[in-house]
Amino acid sequence: MSNSPVCPVCSMENTYPDGDNYICADCAHEWPIQVVAGVNDNDERIVKDSNGNVLADGDAVVLIKDLKVKGSSTTLKMGSKVKSIRLVSGDHEVDCKMDTGNFMLKACYLKKV
Repeated sequence: MSNSPVCPVCSMENTYPDGDNYICADCAHEWPIQVVAGVNDNDERIVKDSNGNVLADGDAVVLIKDLKVKGSSTTLKMGSKVKSIRLVSGDHEVDCKMDTGNFMLKACYLKKV
């Protein structure tokens, strides 16, 4: 028995690897062998913190370093806890509300609590 996955188009098991793609012999559909990192089956991004833990809406996180706010004299201090984050698409994946205002943060500067 082959360890190739079933075809996502016709659901037949008659598939085989060919180079960097799987090919379905029944419907001729081709798809990549390696799944794009950070994307799951529902086309939703998987956002991970600095330690590799998966973040979800409503999680609490802590800043792992001081962050200067662009265009302001405000600095977000290391160790500041942020409750109830919201994941968004874009370069800055985390939308949060802190005492000093609303911010968009990169997940690489956060640690899940």
